[in-house]
Amino acid sequence: MVIVVQRVLQASVTVEGRTVGEIGHGLLLLVGIASGDSVNQSESLASRIRKLRVFEDTEGKMGLDVIDAKGAILAVSQFTLLADFSKGNRPSFHHAAKPEEARPVFDALVKALRQETGLLIETGEFGADMKVTLVNDGPVTFVLES
Repeated sequence: MVIVVQRVLQASVTVEGRTVGEIGHGLLLLVGIASGDSVNQSESLASRIRKLRVFEDTEGKMGLDVIDAKGAILAVSQFTLLADFSKGNRPSFHHAAKPEEARPVFDALVKALRQETGLLIETGEFGADMKVTLVNDGPVTFVLES
């Protein structure tokens, strides 16, 4: 599993012109699920995300987690994070989980984030053609892998 974590001032996801997920200050998670990834990995990553101290404290240092910063989380599935360009210029997605395998793992991540944080957790629409809009804060971006 690969998760791109971006600290944002705001982020939203639209599908066919309608907003399906939207947050203000918080974290945008772009989630790529590989074949063989598990619910246990989702739970472990949710715990790591909850503990990431990536928000500025009163001293201007990254000392606050998303709960302390009174943020929210927007999670968006993105299988393209598993792209493989090793055989040329066209991406292969053979490492990405099939939708029927990825959906339960993504849903488990969202459920675990809700349990871990108690915060607003918004999502995109799994498997849809989504348009993601964000204002990256910093910019601050990290990549987590399991």
